[in-house]
Amino acid sequence: MDGFVLTLSCPDRLGIVHAVTGLLAEQDCNIVDSQQFGDRDTGRFFMRVHLEGPHALDDLQRAFEPIGTSFAMDWHIHAELARQRILIMVSTQGHCLNDLLYRQRVGALPADVAAIVSNHRDFETLASSYGVPFVHLPATAPDRDEQLLNLVAEHDVELVVLARYMQVLSPRVCELLAGRIINIHHSFLPSFKGAKPYHQAHDRGVKLIGATAHYVTANLDEGPIIEQEVARVDHGDDVDALTAIGRDVECLALARAVRWHLEHRVLVDGHKTIVFR
Repeated sequence: MDGFVLTLSCPDRLGIVHAVTGLLAEQDCNIVDSQQFGDRDTGRFFMRVHLEGPHALDDLQRAFEPIGTSFAMDWHIHAELARQRILIMVSTQGHCLNDLLYRQRVGALPADVAAIVSNHRDFETLASSYGVPFVHLPATAPDRDEQLLNLVAEHDVELVVLARYMQVLSPRVCELLAGRIINIHHSFLPSFKGAKPYHQAHDRGVKLIGATAHYVTANLDEGPIIEQEVARVDHGDDVDALTAIGRDVECLALARAVRWHLEHRVLVDGHKTIVFR
């Protein structure tokens, strides 16, 4: 019995769960777990089903297609063990990159790192130590977009991860890779923009710091949020302590978001996400 993950969203109406589970039963599939949510604000229904069945992926997809059409579904069936290929982009802060590489190596991320791209050469040695191709792509390169998109195509990349990549991607890249780019950034209460956010936070005496992982859109740092993590701090934490705590928080939020995406647990619902953890 092979494992599969079915995800779907569609206009909410009676009979969706009955139709889905009935079809799976007809196909001799066993449901391992199932999660669903009806968003009353948008009127859409979301579902994730982890199942096992005796069929090949193509056969299961063909069998499901009539139901998908009948309910106007946006649906996908994925082989559970299929490993996605990811491309990681980084600038000069390597904590998230190092964390992702380690998690991938020990099996905590079901993916293969196809390449590391950076506008600096700081982590070329780190990439080499993990046996991952490193590509230096200066932010000033006139054909940066084309080079990046060519790398995505060449390496069959399914997800791009901005692991503290401190350059803005063009609207064209954001549009072509919509739903396939995840970013991490600090999110303080209040939010501090610009240079040295941890210095600003320390000056204001914040009591809570955090990080947000989200899908990238052409609107800077306004894409659908996947995960957020926070940590309490106090007056005894200096800038170095805040920075260290912030690094840990960023690593946690990004790693969770990437893993949930790879496991097909994240469904976009307009400007927000449904995350079936």
